[in-house]
Amino acid sequence: MSTTTTGHPQALRPPGPLGAKRLLRELGDGAVSLAEHRRTMAPPRPVRTRPADHLIDDVAAAGLRGRGGASFPTAIKLRTVATARRRPTVVINGSEGEPASAKDRVLLTRLPHLVLDGALAAAAATRADGVIVCLDRADHASISAVEGALVDRARAGEPTVGLRIATVPARFVAGEESALVNLLNGGEAKPTTKPPRVFERGVGGRPTLVINVETAAHLAQITQWGSAWFRACGTDDEPGTLLATISGAVRHPGVVELALGTSIVDAVRAAGGPTRPPAAVLVGGYYGSWLSATDAATAVMTNASLRPLDAGLGCGAIVVVPEDCCGLAETARLLAWMSAQSAGQCGPCVHGLPALADAMGELAAGRPRPDTPARLRRWAGMIDGRGACTFPDGAARLVRTTLRAFEADIEHHLHHGPCWRTANRPLLPTPPTTGDWR
Repeated sequence: MSTTTTGHPQALRPPGPLGAKRLLRELGDGAVSLAEHRRTMAPPRPVRTRPADHLIDDVAAAGLRGRGGASFPTAIKLRTVATARRRPTVVINGSEGEPASAKDRVLLTRLPHLVLDGALAAAAATRADGVIVCLDRADHASISAVEGALVDRARAGEPTVGLRIATVPARFVAGEESALVNLLNGGEAKPTTKPPRVFERGVGGRPTLVINVETAAHLAQITQWGSAWFRACGTDDEPGTLLATISGAVRHPGVVELALGTSIVDAVRAAGGPTRPPAAVLVGGYYGSWLSATDAATAVMTNASLRPLDAGLGCGAIVVVPEDCCGLAETARLLAWMSAQSAGQCGPCVHGLPALADAMGELAAGRPRPDTPARLRRWAGMIDGRGACTFPDGAARLVRTTLRAFEADIEHHLHHGPCWRTANRPLLPTPPTTGDWR
């Protein structure tokens, strides 16, 4: 087959720079086979044909940030691990514990080869000789799809650089990077902030790179099509696209791909638009923030735009809450669920989260003390930044933004008891909590 000067087969063409459909352009009715995938993407080039530092330079020029929630610059993570003395390990985090998000599941079940290309590109960039794909133990569809993809690659004779699968307990905090490393080292899937950090000493004592499934998929495309192509979509400061899971009161809930900088209004339109007038929008999932309908009407999907609203993109989840739904009752349920998801390793989780959940529950039920909003605000400030991991910070942010987004509802619940909407069917799912940490 003839090739271009970049070494890519001439038949391969990158997605159009102005369209937002990049990761999802291959999407069909089922999982994309290796043969179908190779019609649009060439195999990742090994280090011997391209210096690893050039790969990292491309990622830095592209401006890719992690899509797992923290939005940390991916090139910095790659370079830190690549320059370590010991040969590193790469961990692809597909343990999607956020109930409002389904983006990683879509990539794993429908586009597993794109994710694996990104995993191998990360291994090439860091000179790692092992890649572990971590999947939610309860997500049988993703496990089956990735297992099948590995078999397909072995049959086709494609190198896999020690690719293997590890399963993770279905707990929210089990997907935190130090929790994954603890589990892979034979411990419990509980996070820790104690040094050394995973990029210094992680799996098996080696420096370890942990990146999200979607981040790996973007990495695959950047190494193939280049940084300028990646930057042709999105904003100057936050380039590229992201996968957003749109749910709640929308006509077509599901995962959509959007250019960074897309307005939240247009993001909701991409899911068919609202089915009922919105009262508020939850941005970033359960670990995220409430925006009032007024704020959501002018906000755009960049961290820079959302930061003044005490919000961020997080996992990219957007939940539209309609006017006939009680936001206080929804928040109380989320806080109770988050409290049950805690690893129980520190005071802010053991004592702070139940206190926040109980007080929000009293407020939602119309049985609050007059100072309940003040207590919620004070307690949120007390636990913020003081946990063994950042999990309590998400609960604190959820409380702070609830007090702002549902101010009128709070006044009604304080002075007139629960609203008629409190008794309506819950909107946001709260999966059952298991006690398994291994």
